[in-house]
Amino acid sequence: MEKSHYKLVSSSHVSITQLMLPTHTNFSGKIHGGYLLSLLDQVAFASASKFSGHYCVTASVDRVDFLNPIEVGELVTLKAAVNYVGNSSMIVGVRVEAENIQTGTVKHCNSSYFTMVAKDSNGKNAVVPGLQLSTEEEIKRFINCLKQIDLRAARDSHELTYTYSKSESASLEKKYPIRIKLLE
Repeated sequence: MEKSHYKLVSSSHVSITQLMLPTHTNFSGKIHGGYLLSLLDQVAFASASKFSGHYCVTASVDRVDFLNPIEVGELVTLKAAVNYVGNSSMIVGVRVEAENIQTGTVKHCNSSYFTMVAKDSNGKNAVVPGLQLSTEEEIKRFINCLKQIDLRAARDSHELTYTYSKSESASLEKKYPIRIKLLE
């Protein structure tokens, strides 16, 4: 697909840093995943909007991996970049790191992938610039997005074609700790 103009991945780079406060915690005293998801969505929006020059909406969140808990008092930095572009969509990768401000120790806490769609002033999908890949890392991230898209298509196809059978139920009941008893 030939685009009229291309932008560097670096033109989509956005990072935010925020101090984690007690008001951001869950019941176990760690930073609440929902609060972090809100920050992830904000930085993905900023990255996609900066790259495309349009207002963008979140179409899907393909994957969010919580790798390490975040503590109160840590500085959290979210780094976002566009890894893939389609016609009006972009996949934005976000990396979250937390820094202990007393020791300087930095830990990778989260990785996530947001599919964002550019909108014009009428709310219709807007064409986004092409993506100029300039490093091997950028190429790797683009290829990983292609794999992610293929996996999503395979999953969606499977969900559309699945049909229930009693023989499969028996097999599932033997393999997993479940009981299938359909309501009539």
